[in-house]
Amino acid sequence: MGRYETVIGLEVHAQLATQSKLFCSCSNRFGDEPNVNVCAVCSGMPGVLPVLNEKAVEYACKMAMAIDCAINERSIFARKNYFYPDLPKGYQISQFETPLAERGKVRITVGAAEKVIGVTRIHLEDDAGKLIHSPAENVSRVDLNRSGTPLIEIVSEPDLRGAEEAVAYLKELRAILVYLGICDGNMEEGSFRCDANVSLRPAGQEQFGTRAELKNMNSFRHVQKAIEYEVARQADLLDDGEQVIQETRLYDADKGVTVSMRGKEQAHDYRYFPDPDLPPIVVAKEKLAALRAGLPELPRAKRERFVADCGIPAQDALVLTQEKELADYFEAALAAGADPKKAANWIMTEFLRELNQAGLAPGAAKMTPEKLAALIKLIDSGAISGKIGKQIFPDLFTSGDDPGAYVAAKGLAQISDASALEAAVDAALAESQAEVAAFKGGKTKLMGFFVGLVMKKTKGQANPGLVNELLAKKLG
Repeated sequence: MGRYETVIGLEVHAQLATQSKLFCSCSNRFGDEPNVNVCAVCSGMPGVLPVLNEKAVEYACKMAMAIDCAINERSIFARKNYFYPDLPKGYQISQFETPLAERGKVRITVGAAEKVIGVTRIHLEDDAGKLIHSPAENVSRVDLNRSGTPLIEIVSEPDLRGAEEAVAYLKELRAILVYLGICDGNMEEGSFRCDANVSLRPAGQEQFGTRAELKNMNSFRHVQKAIEYEVARQADLLDDGEQVIQETRLYDADKGVTVSMRGKEQAHDYRYFPDPDLPPIVVAKEKLAALRAGLPELPRAKRERFVADCGIPAQDALVLTQEKELADYFEAALAAGADPKKAANWIMTEFLRELNQAGLAPGAAKMTPEKLAALIKLIDSGAISGKIGKQIFPDLFTSGDDPGAYVAAKGLAQISDASALEAAVDAALAESQAEVAAFKGGKTKLMGFFVGLVMKKTKGQANPGLVNELLAKKLG
């Protein structure tokens, strides 16, 4: 596939975490019984008038500022006309010719390389409802709880050149949204979702190839797999002298393939026109200044601070800041007195492993940042060895016990008394005469063997440094 260059543009829909919907006062809560959060406005009854949610505009402006977009002084709502059973009005309220914001950029890191991805526009729109299909009953039902939910659509330039870049861009966007507190970023629940426009062109050619739009990707892994499959599919077509058809394709996660859904509609098919019921959005300069002043520290700035102030590698900082809760956990551990590099290592290995196995968010773990800091301090003080720390970590994670109390109750304190260790060292050497002779004959790498034997005899509780000292003394 070196003959072709992959070109990808992403359209991301982020559901704004407002309490009410975009044009009415219905609850914007996920997971309620179907059709309980519905009124005459969001169900599309004739004669009703939409009223814009000011908080949604503020949230959209914050995202625009976070990715360096220019916010238009005046933006217009438009009606996007199409028929679908879960669209009760017969049109979606969106923005077309004059969106809220334009010309932004997102910096991503892929491996050791950084790249800037252009953002064409951010616009506000309301969401459609949801169709619930029941093959067993041969019926489809409509749930309008989601109808009218506030969304921002973030449209990238076609600057992405592969599935890995696309996933990195999505992760960065999601992190920014979550750090801003304007979207929960839950892909499985649909509050953060994307469509990918994928095309290939011969290497060195400037003109874009024919694109396919991919839908139905509800995880980063699905995004990557869908794009990789689509790139291979289009390359096979081009290699065989066939043409790529412009169409919308769905990703089938069970089979790992994309399948044709429909021919791609062009924008003019939607018959956009300004919404006569909604005035233009005009955000006062003073309001914008106040919003900008209230922006939190964003993922990239936090990563740079972690590298500069904590002395951790850039890749570690990237892992720790991808999720806001994890970054907060790390900072809380530091505040409790943990060494930054050691805290980062424990979080990225033991803590993340246990989190993933338990399916928990960092904030829900019984192993609090303060308890992790206490465990690290026990190891630093010599009270227990790092090996013992790793052995007891799963229990501490599950139980939430205080590490000091747990170690005392289990009798796991590290043995740092030379006289107490000497017997174990003597026993290890006595039963390893052949290895002792080999060591004295020049095979000094056997020192690790002796240390391991002593650690085994003391059930991992011996102070490794002291064991090395005693062995070196006795082996001459």
